[in-house]
Amino acid sequence: MTNELNNRLNDLMQRRDDLFNNFGQSLFNFGSNNEEMKTDISETDKDYKVVVDLPGVDKKDISVDFKNNQLTISAKRDSFSDESDANGNVISSERSYGRFTRSYRFPNVDQDKINAKYEAGVLKVVLPKTAEEISNTKRIQID
Repeated sequence: MTNELNNRLNDLMQRRDDLFNNFGQSLFNFGSNNEEMKTDISETDKDYKVVVDLPGVDKKDISVDFKNNQLTISAKRDSFSDESDANGNVISSERSYGRFTRSYRFPNVDQDKINAKYEAGVLKVVLPKTAEEISNTKRIQID
């Protein structure tokens, strides 16, 4: 669909951003912010649906904004309880905390009708398409 090319472009832009935004982070932290925001995106004739896993994040710590055809989701996860032993030894720790942000581009969205719901660690955002996207196709005459 229309969004396939857009998704590829978003992936390329996100990889570029990850390279520069994560420059200087610890060599032991191989993941990027996006690993904290696993996302499924689907498209129908009427809307786009974005589903983001945000386990351990309080609803009050999530921000969803839409501007210039760009959906931006930001979240903050507070620190977690320390599971180390009495000497402070931890064998492995994969849980993380901090601020995470991810952006997605969607054309022809009726931004006044966007809705979001957060339940059980999963954020669901529905972005209805404008009527023009649904029914307005113009054939261009070739001279």
